[in-house]
Amino acid sequence: NMNGCEEGVEFLPVNNAKKVEKRGPRRWVVLVALLFAFLLLSLLVGFLVWHFQYREVQVQKVFNGYLRITNENFLDAYENSNSTEFMSLASKVKEALKLLYGRIPSLGPYHKDSAVTAFTDPSTMQTARDNSCSFALHARGREQTRFTTPGFPNSPYPARARCQWALRGDADSVLSLTFRSFDVAPCDERGSDMVAVYDTLSAMEPHALVQLCGTYPPSYNLTFLSSQNVLLVTLITNTERRHPGFEATFFQLPKMTSCGGFLQGAQGTFSSPYYPGHYPPNMDCTWTIEVPSKQNVKVIFKVFYLLEPNVPLGVCPKDYVEVNGEKYCGERAQFVVAGNSNKLTVRFHSDQSYTDTGFLAEYLSYDSRDPCPGKFMCSTGRCIRKDLRCDGWADCADFSDELNCKCNATYQFTCKNQFCKPLFWVCDTVNDCGDNSDELQCSCPAQTFKCNNGKCLPQSQQCDGQDNCGDGSDEASCDKVNVVTCTKNTYRCQNGLCVSKGNPECDGQRDCSDGSDEKDCDCGLRSFSRQARVVGGTDADEGEWPWQVSLHVVGQGHVCGASLISPNWLVSAAHCYIDDKGFRYSDPAQWVAFLGLHDQSKRSAPEVQEHRLKRIIVHPSFNDFTFDYDIALLELEKPAEYSTAVRPICLPDTSHVFPAGKAIWVTGWGHTQEGGSGALILQKGEIRIINQTTCEDLLPQQITPRMMCVGFLSGGVDACQGDSGGPLSSVEGDGRFFQAGVVSWGEGCAQRNKPGVYTRVSLFRAWIKDQTGV
Repeated sequence: NMNGCEEGVEFLPVNNAKKVEKRGPRRWVVLVALLFAFLLLSLLVGFLVWHFQYREVQVQKVFNGYLRITNENFLDAYENSNSTEFMSLASKVKEALKLLYGRIPSLGPYHKDSAVTAFTDPSTMQTARDNSCSFALHARGREQTRFTTPGFPNSPYPARARCQWALRGDADSVLSLTFRSFDVAPCDERGSDMVAVYDTLSAMEPHALVQLCGTYPPSYNLTFLSSQNVLLVTLITNTERRHPGFEATFFQLPKMTSCGGFLQGAQGTFSSPYYPGHYPPNMDCTWTIEVPSKQNVKVIFKVFYLLEPNVPLGVCPKDYVEVNGEKYCGERAQFVVAGNSNKLTVRFHSDQSYTDTGFLAEYLSYDSRDPCPGKFMCSTGRCIRKDLRCDGWADCADFSDELNCKCNATYQFTCKNQFCKPLFWVCDTVNDCGDNSDELQCSCPAQTFKCNNGKCLPQSQQCDGQDNCGDGSDEASCDKVNVVTCTKNTYRCQNGLCVSKGNPECDGQRDCSDGSDEKDCDCGLRSFSRQARVVGGTDADEGEWPWQVSLHVVGQGHVCGASLISPNWLVSAAHCYIDDKGFRYSDPAQWVAFLGLHDQSKRSAPEVQEHRLKRIIVHPSFNDFTFDYDIALLELEKPAEYSTAVRPICLPDTSHVFPAGKAIWVTGWGHTQEGGSGALILQKGEIRIINQTTCEDLLPQQITPRMMCVGFLSGGVDACQGDSGGPLSSVEGDGRFFQAGVVSWGEGCAQRNKPGVYTRVSLFRAWIKDQTGV
């Protein structure tokens, strides 16, 4: 009704009332009609009463929820719905529910069956009594909605808390959730704090998308997609540790109506749904690929992460990609799947639980008669450069590039399994061959001890308090650390006494009687524990190398690298600060140091600190022709402030040993290839220390005792122009990083048999202390 008038009724003016007036029906007809209508209405009411009250109507309804079992201890087997323990307890629960409903007259007749979908550890369940940390949020259009743990980031989240965030979107939408910052108590055996994301509004294990604890760098992929329009985020805190928690955002997307498709052409790319975010659960996608006729098709999986907890390697019962009838899952390096015609079908499946980043793939057409023109083809179908064949490195995932090789005796060792390995890896205590044949000929006779430098000693001289090896290795792993006569290879405590243990500084154990070996150890640790410019390297994570410094020359941009060793001091390479072509690189006023930098295009990011230089101290013995003594110290105008993105690296003692064969990291923003351009994102590359004798043989008359070679004889990973002055970071047993070297020079970048040359930092420890007090 509108304004008192019935909608749709219109009154017309009458000009001649008699012409339009109609005669009504007789009165008895009206009475009969009314009586018939009343009887019909009564009959209808009676039928409805009988239908709903007295007749058993088969209306099926399903109710779900959870209950607590108080007389059973939780077993790990209960998490597996296929285990006998799960089935036994589920049967008991269903019988108990049947008895319970049977005693209630209003429920008993209607209870048909019960099903148990999951058992959950009670420590991870949200208690219904506490609503102080329970939130319900609804997405608004495509706008991002932010939420955080209570108190973030200025105060830690509450201890012993149970928090949950119920996230909803509109019907026919899915939710995209991203953790922008994540820092909760570390994952360990003592019990940790846990964040879980579920694809429902109930905290049920079979619908868990992910469980997170510990700390993740901001660049780590923590984006998750739902299969429907809801998500549940829970935080269970079981510790008293103080951590800031997380910051997250979510928004809604239209639900994907189809997945996969028909791909046609000579080449193209495709990926799992919503890549690089985690794919949603309950997805099935099929791609039909067709390349031109008379060609074959192959698919290169460039990125592949379909890893699910507690799923054995080689078994793909949950999430997988299926090609040619074979299923692929887990975490895999780049691999190729080839077809034998111009058509290929790729199927992707995800189940209802844990999800991962997914895959990025490229399809190509190729001539089956010459599948890798000008290159070597791995048995997997991947094409690699011919010069990578038989170089000692498995460039093919199946090692096919290293099979049936004839080793070059000049610089390669022939393993018993016929693999060829660089000679300098022989007797480095690392099983490089895989069958240990590179280490077998290095063993000492019975009843003797083998030093790290290869010398054999009677076992009686091990742990006798004397440095009989000459490198301290016979005293390094003894239960008791002895005071010994001081040599160049022993560690000297502040009280003047020397100890037998090798590399004792900042290892978490007090070895000096005055404790000086564990003094000033606020260094070498990073907040995020994940794993010349670097050639052959990969993007570093934000905060992964917090001691890395970028040095810019006013008007020239990034020129050199450096490392932070204290709030006021940096270590760099001397050759960066030598005047050249009329420009005064020796003038501190020409330089700006950026600390905490990750992306060169984001120098104004909040975590980045910009500092001017107060002083540049080039080593007085630096030779700008040979690059001997290539080390410099830079003093900042004002002290750096330590944070998750800015931390110092540890300096090694004069006696610190970095053995040949040890894996070590080089970082920087220099050129990604020789003659190429600099990188925006900080690069990292893992390389190996090369035996000093081999180093001198490779670069004759060029290597001094102040230099060390690090790299791969096969080339591929190295420092390059623009990395100069940056650190060579070595991780020791307790996870603490020491600076082994400074990027100095090399012949080209990442060339075969031309390793990078670095300044040995340990030899300059006393000079650094004299100049800086650090």
